[in-house]
Amino acid sequence: MTFKLSTRSLDRLIGVDERLVAVVKGAIHKSKIDFGVICGMRTRKEQEDLVAKGASQTMKSKHLDGLAVDLMAYIGSRASWELNLYDDIAAAMAESAREVDVPIRWGAAWTVPNIAYFDGTMEEAMNGYIDTRRTQGRRCFIDGPHFEAMV
Repeated sequence: MTFKLSTRSLDRLIGVDERLVAVVKGAIHKSKIDFGVICGMRTRKEQEDLVAKGASQTMKSKHLDGLAVDLMAYIGSRASWELNLYDDIAAAMAESAREVDVPIRWGAAWTVPNIAYFDGTMEEAMNGYIDTRRTQGRRCFIDGPHFEAMV
């Protein structure tokens, strides 16, 4: 089944770097999981509010520069935060990123600088990040919906 981005998702891509937009638009056609764009560009105030709530950890967010998007998985008409769905979305993002030659980092695998050329599954990429953080004695910050263009 081929999915397509809604008008609302396309509107949320306004201001996002055209290379990242190309990756997202390609990924929706490759994905086994339907998804939408829940956030593209953010204002400084929006980012400050997210940091204050603990929903973001930095004021250096790539959302401020149009280099990040947050995607939401859908099962039918139901939005889902189930992490395994984001493995599949990340795989579609990686495939699309390879095709348009845009390096992409995924918020569930921060230690992988470019998932487009990761030699393994997205689940393995995420588990590698978790293992690295544990060996460092540090907590993980798994942000499965988040994707950044590393340009």
